Amino acid sequence: MSLIESITKAEPTKKMTMDEPVETLFDTTASKLVGKPINRVEGSLKVSGQAHYSAEIHLENQVYGVLVGATIAKGQVESIDTDSLQGIPDIIKVVTDPEHFLRNSQQGGLKKAPKQGATEVFYHGQPLAVVIAEKFEAATEGANALRITYKDETDQAALNFTKELSNAHEVDEQKGSDKNYVQGDPEQGLSDAEVTLDRFYHTPSQNSAAMEPHATLAHWEEDKLILYTSNQMLASCKQQVMDALDLNKDQVQLIAYYVGGGFGSKLGIAPESIAAAIASKELKRPVLITMTRPQVMEATVRRSNTRQRIAIGCDKNGVIDTLIHDTVSSNLPDEAFFEPTALSTHYLYSGKNRRVNYQMVDMNQVLSGSMRAPGEAVGMIAVECAIDELASQLDIDPIELRRRNEPEKDPSKDIPFSTRQLIACMEQGAEQFGWSQRNPKPASQLEGDWWIGTGMAASARGNQLQPSEARATLQVDKSKTQGVKAIIETDMTDIGTGSYTVFSQVAADLLGLPIDHIEMKLGDSALPPASGSGGSWGAASAGSSVYLACEQLREMLAEKVGLYPDTIQLDNGQIKQVGKHDLTAVEAAKENGQAFADSTIDKISETTGVSFSENVLEEKTLSESEKYNFEDTESYALADVVAGYDEQKVSAKGQIKPGKNGKKYRQSSFGANFAEVAVHKVTGEIRVKRMTGAFAAGRILNHKTATSQCYGGMVFGIGSALMEEIIHDKRDGRMCNHDLAEYHVPVNADVPQLDVILVEEDDPYTNPMHIKGIGETAISGAAAAIANAVYNAVGVRVYDFPITLDKLLYEMPE
Repeated sequence: MSLIESITKAEPTKKMTMDEPVETLFDTTASKLVGKPINRVEGSLKVSGQAHYSAEIHLENQVYGVLVGATIAKGQVESIDTDSLQGIPDIIKVVTDPEHFLRNSQQGGLKKAPKQGATEVFYHGQPLAVVIAEKFEAATEGANALRITYKDETDQAALNFTKELSNAHEVDEQKGSDKNYVQGDPEQGLSDAEVTLDRFYHTPSQNSAAMEPHATLAHWEEDKLILYTSNQMLASCKQQVMDALDLNKDQVQLIAYYVGGGFGSKLGIAPESIAAAIASKELKRPVLITMTRPQVMEATVRRSNTRQRIAIGCDKNGVIDTLIHDTVSSNLPDEAFFEPTALSTHYLYSGKNRRVNYQMVDMNQVLSGSMRAPGEAVGMIAVECAIDELASQLDIDPIELRRRNEPEKDPSKDIPFSTRQLIACMEQGAEQFGWSQRNPKPASQLEGDWWIGTGMAASARGNQLQPSEARATLQVDKSKTQGVKAIIETDMTDIGTGSYTVFSQVAADLLGLPIDHIEMKLGDSALPPASGSGGSWGAASAGSSVYLACEQLREMLAEKVGLYPDTIQLDNGQIKQVGKHDLTAVEAAKENGQAFADSTIDKISETTGVSFSENVLEEKTLSESEKYNFEDTESYALADVVAGYDEQKVSAKGQIKPGKNGKKYRQSSFGANFAEVAVHKVTGEIRVKRMTGAFAAGRILNHKTATSQCYGGMVFGIGSALMEEIIHDKRDGRMCNHDLAEYHVPVNADVPQLDVILVEEDDPYTNPMHIKGIGETAISGAAAAIANAVYNAVGVRVYDFPITLDKLLYEMPE
């Protein structure tokens, strides 16, 4: 019998809804693994090639599929000529399903299938068929040879964003992650302001460019579909597969033990998953489809391009009265997602007149959706560049200007912040970076052939809590030094962020075991459903469910040995009684039940020699003289206690849900990015010389993995500022730079030494661990810090990103 099968649905569950601030057990645990920069527990598997990703799993009798995409931007499929593959060895079949093939990928967290249908074309690269062969090379040759004829309507396609701006329409606020908002009279406030700034900023489409391409290995066990796939959120992706193929929950299992990066592109299912499932069903063989890099870029998801208007009105001292943030983004027709650029604009700075407004343009380009820090990553480029320009206009230090506009409460909702450490981040970052030594005058520092400049920007990323579940099991294991091990189960994924490691730290601390006594089972939809990896909520949400499951185990163990939960400590395989606690039999019965009370009475009698009448519980009273304190006298071997349970194991579940705290308090992580750049005086080439980031994100579960996440965010900022840009041909909709040779992302030579400060913070309003998301906080504002440094270096403001040398050359100083 498997572990899962042996656990009944009635297993004890610790549930928590975040309606009030909570204390954390981390303050009282004997071991202090949480917070320490320990190495990844799965690191040795990865460096030795034993951590198998979806495309590396091989099943008996497996075959290979390669997708075939549309070569027009708009139109109808008239025919698919399978005869064009005759003569190619090892070809098995061309599979297509006009009804069920996915037209688009799906957005993260949604439960329904994305748009389906393979007869009408909406963008260049849209998957229409899959060629199946015995070998991958044969499938590739067949895919290249397959002839598809169309009724081509590309001349009617929307391919030029600028031209389509006149057709911009309102967004569906109910389906977005932000809403339009107006407070006061923003246009009048702008008109009346002593000092104003009004600018348009343009950011391009971007691709997540995760190291691992999208891949799915599909096979059927009778009527059950099993997908080894690369997804970030298994619970919702499972529901999407069910809806796409009309299956019930018992017929679908998704497995993603390791995911090689996602950054939003794998939040929902992508076309290869359903195509593999359909082909496997037809052939009665396992089918692996791995997207090529061009297919990933052409047919999964992009970050939307944007046009953003930032208008600020303030007095001569820089105190902001009016703040306007209007955005137009793009997506495919009939898609509801829009880039929520103003998520942090609502609360970052003060101002009684405020407006956030979103519009959208329908384009015949690949689906736009969530990419790392959706909203803030590009929205804060505009806001933080505008704040820097305003500081220059007022001749006020950029940090001081932000300090003068620090709100006491969320200015848009009039609610307090759970915590807000923006000023602390700016101060600590400035000190370590050496901000006080900067020359604020643009184009004033020339070193050889290079202009030198420094810049900074604030960072903010809203904190969220999502429903999550986990199971924790203690079972006797004589191979372990403590004679017991813990098994933690949740369908949460590890996309390179360190889920295996930080959850192991949480469990090890709460259960008092060495970390090598924790077996972490992740990435399987058969396990309790978690939040998934996305939105910087994964560690907090899934981690809290692990925390609560372990806390429930602690309470069960305490009851087993007849102690109150808050009088025990689990340490190195021992259950110890610690501290003092007044107990009465009546209180014990009320809080823990009759059996627990009887145990308490027996313990009092044994310890004190005082006997009690049998009807003491019925009398519901004990005199003050009959209250007793317990000292550090009891200790039990955890393995012995666990051995007393059926099958020598005990299990519990934890469930976390968001609650009133998310509405009563503005929750956000904050930070500050500082950058120094060099701009070549002749060519305009930009090099980032150094960066410092200071970030506050509640308690830190692992300083090494958290720092690594910040590194990644800052590198994303370098890409956004200087190089990343998807280019679509405005004539035929073809993506011109659909591989990593032409779509440039930062490489080692582009990235300087990065300096990260993790600012100390504790936030009891967020979750029982007091943590917040951090990875996406680091990207927010990073690109703006670089852009502001470029201005300081050469005195040129760029409003159209990325900042390529052609945008500087003609305005460079002599």
